[in-house]
Amino acid sequence: MPAVTAPAHKKGDFFVDYEEKVFEDVKADPGEKALVTFHTVAFEGSIGLVNILQAKRLQRKGFETAILLYGPGVTLGVQRGFPTLGDEAFPGAQNFSNQLNAFMSEGGKVYCCRFALQMLYGHGEPSLLPGIRGISPLDVLDLILLHRKAGAFILDTWTV
Repeated sequence: MPAVTAPAHKKGDFFVDYEEKVFEDVKADPGEKALVTFHTVAFEGSIGLVNILQAKRLQRKGFETAILLYGPGVTLGVQRGFPTLGDEAFPGAQNFSNQLNAFMSEGGKVYCCRFALQMLYGHGEPSLLPGIRGISPLDVLDLILLHRKAGAFILDTWTV
């Protein structure tokens, strides 16, 4: 049987070259917009958190950025915690809230479909994180179309 002779990895080791950037750092031209849509369930996978981080990055690159929570995506914007709202029952339990709050504090806008919020998940607008704007289900498509007409970068996220 072959023997492993390489030393064990230890804290602080690098596995990849994390400093090399292959592509230019693209910045938004004045007035450019971006929209990131979420049709995904909180805590059912990584895409909700990953694309909130993408929205933050777009905002920091100069895009006027908005997030749309619709369908199961509304679960990303609901206040949560245990034993009380805002408490973090385990490390990372408030990732969505923390990242959405940071995004909004940097000027990003977050919209949430009222139909999905109430009909699908039994919540009202007081359940949303402060700063998230509830919108009519008839506004969901119009928000996307307005961004399309403005030539915005649109990142759609769908999971089931």
